[in-house]
Amino acid sequence: AIFAALIAGASAFAPSTSKAPTSALSASQFADEVGAQIPLGFWDPMSVMIEGNTEKFELFREVEIVHGRVAMLAFTGQIVTRAGIHFPGEFDGVAYADIPPGLAAFDVMPAGLTADMIATMAFLQCFMRNIEGTGNEFVGDYRNGWIDFGWDSFSEQQKLNKRAVELNNGRAAQMGILGLMVHESLGTNMPIIGQL
Repeated sequence: AIFAALIAGASAFAPSTSKAPTSALSASQFADEVGAQIPLGFWDPMSVMIEGNTEKFELFREVEIVHGRVAMLAFTGQIVTRAGIHFPGEFDGVAYADIPPGLAAFDVMPAGLTADMIATMAFLQCFMRNIEGTGNEFVGDYRNGWIDFGWDSFSEQQKLNKRAVELNNGRAAQMGILGLMVHESLGTNMPIIGQL
């Protein structure tokens, strides 16, 4: 009986001989898209893209890119402001240097400045997308007919690499700014950054 128990226990560590079922993710038409990178590949833990809807994928990718860009700006803004660097001047009698970094800024910022920020974001989101001309080669390409910065001089492989880097940096920045917000809410004292 003891020998049988030992054999049964050891078999738990033996490699499985049955073939693992193929995942829909590995067979997904999006498995080769920019952003599907090692180690996760095309990551869709809730199987939202299992039906392969290209329009839905492009919408999600555009949202990911936009949120990543905003998060990169937010994270950089947090770090720069915490370093003591501020815009000169004031808005409605409140000096920009007196506006603290992070979520605490909303307690000090004049309502007009908050309204200006929201109006600018709404304008960009509603009217500065998909304008004919230079750009619009891929989802999230907002060159809008006038800005290039040498993009057209890159090879196709360089363009793919730069898009992948932007996606990864945006993903990292989203985690970074979320972490800063959580630590600020907890009142954590972090190395280099200091008291949040």
